[in-house]
Amino acid sequence: VQLQESGPGLVKPSQTLSLTCTVSGASITTSSYAWGWVRRPPGKGLEWMGAIIYSGSTYYSPSLKSRTSISRDTSKNEFTLQLSTVTPEDTAVYYCVSSYQYGSSRDDYWGQGTQVTVSS
Repeated sequence: VQLQESGPGLVKPSQTLSLTCTVSGASITTSSYAWGWVRRPPGKGLEWMGAIIYSGSTYYSPSLKSRTSISRDTSKNEFTLQLSTVTPEDTAVYYCVSSYQYGSSRDDYWGQGTQVTVSS
């Protein structure tokens, strides 16, 4: 499974950040797969933002839920993150990630990450 993030590297405060993850090597509707977003602000640890599973159900971090939306385009095998009302605190490297659960095991996959800076 390969994941590739795309989107603008610079977003103005109060705007909506939108990133797309293009998936190859697996269908985003394949059972037991989850597709999500993780970010790492400068000097901080990884923060899980949310995910969409193969069925289309979504799950969000409680701290970001009011500003986050994850959707998918099954025809393009892509999923998208939207984070509204951004501030400079949302500056981070954003990763799209995937996990595949089979039995008691799990395989995780990561995109290379994309830097997003929030600045006027």
